[in-house]
Amino acid sequence: MRILLTGATGFVGRQVARHLVDLGQSPVCLVRPGKEAPDGLQTIACDDLFALDAAAWRLLLDGFDTIIHTAWYTEPGKYLQSPRNLSCLAGTLRMAEAAMDAGVRRIVGIGTCFEYDLSRGYLATTSPLGPETPYAMAKAACWQTLQSVLPTAGLSFAWCRLFYLHGEGEHANRLVPYLHSALSEGRTAELTSGRQIRDFLDVSEAGRRIAAVALSDMTGAINICSGRGQTVAELATAVAERYGRTDLLRFGARPDNLTDPPCVIGEPTPIKEATSER
Repeated sequence: MRILLTGATGFVGRQVARHLVDLGQSPVCLVRPGKEAPDGLQTIACDDLFALDAAAWRLLLDGFDTIIHTAWYTEPGKYLQSPRNLSCLAGTLRMAEAAMDAGVRRIVGIGTCFEYDLSRGYLATTSPLGPETPYAMAKAACWQTLQSVLPTAGLSFAWCRLFYLHGEGEHANRLVPYLHSALSEGRTAELTSGRQIRDFLDVSEAGRRIAAVALSDMTGAINICSGRGQTVAELATAVAERYGRTDLLRFGARPDNLTDPPCVIGEPTPIKEATSER
């Protein structure tokens, strides 16, 4: 199997690459010039994959069986409302169009729990969609378009919806790295009330599941989540206990975001364990 992996140097893509290698695969990684893929994997350099036209994609995709598309604009604090979601959506659809012409057999895309109507709290893949931000709307539009087009063109298509990930390579501005930074330096960590319930999952486990999906024959929407609810306060306390500094947590020091849903828990999609080809 010849796999093209986009976003291989990103938070999620790096984990997907590592787990594919563990399973005996050698994905080719589409990266920006100067970037190195994990584990010394082969790379193809591209300044902006979302700017490629269909003709360029057709040439690039020649000989590939599977695309795992983890690339998207996800800069913390900006990506939810960014107009760059439009270029990510358009570029992804051009890639899919070229894949149909290039003989690609399978595409695995990355979605988000934000595609759902989050007011429902507990979310299965059959739950209604209700995206509220440009990011979520672009992801939902990508899913709906590809799900309607790719299977009829003979391509196998899976869409992995990610919930609340944390772990290695996480941006410093996100919650868990902020906690580690503050607590390791003996500084107070100013937080919201912490009452929000979320479905947290380590990014390495998410990468393992996405790799397994890619090597399977699973199709359609797939929830990548723990299926367990944990409050932000519980997560923060667990991190603080590693340092013996729960006294540094300041809950309520920051206002809650009134538009945040009180509870988001996913129903995990069962995924068959992949076996190594080594």
